[in-house]
Amino acid sequence: MTTRMGGVAVAVSLTALMATACGGSGGGEPEGDFGPVSIEGVGTVGPDSELAEGLPAHIRDAGVVSVATNAPYEPFIAFAEEGDQDSFTGLDHDLMVAASARLGLDTDFQQQPFDGLVPGLQAGRYDVIVGGITDNRERQDVASFVDYTASGTGILVSHGNPLDIASIADLCGLRVGVQQASRQEEILEGYAEDECAEPIEITSYPENPQAVTALSAGMVDAVGATQVNLVETAASLEGEAELVVDPDHPNGYLASPNGFGFLKGEEELVEAYRSSVQSLMDDGTYTEILAKWGQEPIALDEATVNQAID
Repeated sequence: MTTRMGGVAVAVSLTALMATACGGSGGGEPEGDFGPVSIEGVGTVGPDSELAEGLPAHIRDAGVVSVATNAPYEPFIAFAEEGDQDSFTGLDHDLMVAASARLGLDTDFQQQPFDGLVPGLQAGRYDVIVGGITDNRERQDVASFVDYTASGTGILVSHGNPLDIASIADLCGLRVGVQQASRQEEILEGYAEDECAEPIEITSYPENPQAVTALSAGMVDAVGATQVNLVETAASLEGEAELVVDPDHPNGYLASPNGFGFLKGEEELVEAYRSSVQSLMDDGTYTEILAKWGQEPIALDEATVNQAID
């Protein structure tokens, strides 16, 4: 239903921004305790010695955490410069750099095939995997996830919301466009069967942008897609469409968490990063990073561990 589970993400235009610090986020041996980093557009994030004490000794002594990802998967991860697969940018990049800096660690990012991320983690080739990865129960057989955002099924409507759609329940009896074979198609079909007195008239399109075009043309009343994608879609349409904000499901209907994945059994490392992400939430850095990438609607109130819903 959400990121990195087989759905096709809407391409997002990103400015090639990258966090910079001492030796940068591309690795290198830090000299002594790793100092503050500057996250462009956000500010400086410095270490917290108390939080760093929670790290396992081998990570604390190394002073660097190895991070595997698969770019591009915007807005979570992308290449900072076209053709350069050693430098990265994106929401996950900024948040991982910030969380690591709070623990006094440098970050060494490396590009890997997406289907090799979990096996590589299991083989001990790196310490953490990032990049819009869904925390699900199957992956929890191998990994533990520090959950930092969540995204479910969102609803896009025409500007002004002429049909006053406020939640998934209001889609009963209406025409809704979805991407063919997407998780949203499955969810809406199930919801219509179980909950609607009048069926939802679902039209499937090969690609999500075609469903959005159908909305603009008046061929459907709404579009159902992952909320993380619709945030960017609504912004790109410049007032022609808007995202429905359901107070009962602020992250979208049946929102699954996205998480930073660590090897199962590395409880100290997992808790250190959970505490670090929580500290970024508490001091506002987390909110600023999400705002930089336009993703406030997928924010969580607190950092959690292994909160998969499926």
